[in-house]
Amino acid sequence: MSRPFRVDERIIVVDSKGRQYLIKLAADGEFHTHTGFVPHADLLGQEEGVTVRSTTGARYTAMRPSLSDFVMRMPRGAQVIYPKDLGPILMLADIAPGVRVLEAGVGSGALSMTLVRAGANVVGYEIREDFARRAIANVEDFLGSASLGRYRVEVRDVYEGIDEDGLDVVVLDLAEPWRVVKHAEQALRAGGTLVAYTPSITQAVQLREALEASDFELAQTIEVLNRSWHIEGLSVRPDHRMVAHTAFLTSARLLGPVPGGLKSPGAPR
Repeated sequence: MSRPFRVDERIIVVDSKGRQYLIKLAADGEFHTHTGFVPHADLLGQEEGVTVRSTTGARYTAMRPSLSDFVMRMPRGAQVIYPKDLGPILMLADIAPGVRVLEAGVGSGALSMTLVRAGANVVGYEIREDFARRAIANVEDFLGSASLGRYRVEVRDVYEGIDEDGLDVVVLDLAEPWRVVKHAEQALRAGGTLVAYTPSITQAVQLREALEASDFELAQTIEVLNRSWHIEGLSVRPDHRMVAHTAFLTSARLLGPVPGGLKSPGAPR
């Protein structure tokens, strides 16, 4: 199906060295670099994969951004959750179309757009109004205005409670997620999942202590490391740099009191 580039659409342009730039197309816009500029008019109405030249002859190839591309380059007010963690969060939270999610601490909206694109219905709690506005704008920018039918953000403090009930998932990106455990117990359905993103291991430990004292079971904490490889002919080796620690991901299921106690795998009975 033909999908030519249009005004107000964000696209990625890639130069001959593989560097990527996220731009928003405008009828009279121009993309400027040290190699000159490319009028947006040269891109509007073209299909993905088109190659254009700057005023100095530099070559650029245009395409639509992937979710990962957009997350790493979108306008932001807060640090985003990296793509290497976004995928595992979807799996830990078992996100699918129609799943009802409370996301507390929406930041710039990276996790929000990931959840909404996977089909979830998301309510965000965010204490900073500027972050809330930025998250909504980024979700709409990447997914379109129709996505806002499944996404809203309330400017409020989740530490004071959760109004929603019967939720499938609660996802937390907060400094003190353990303060939300009791609220999540009341807001989640039986079998629902809590997932927390915590940069510090001391945060994860304090959260796990709160989960052990709650009706949550099967708690686990993981860390996702991302190491790329250099492959060029017979030269094959791990890259010298890697995306290592970003955060710990802790998940647990709300199962209620269980005779004998399931708790986390390997936990003392």
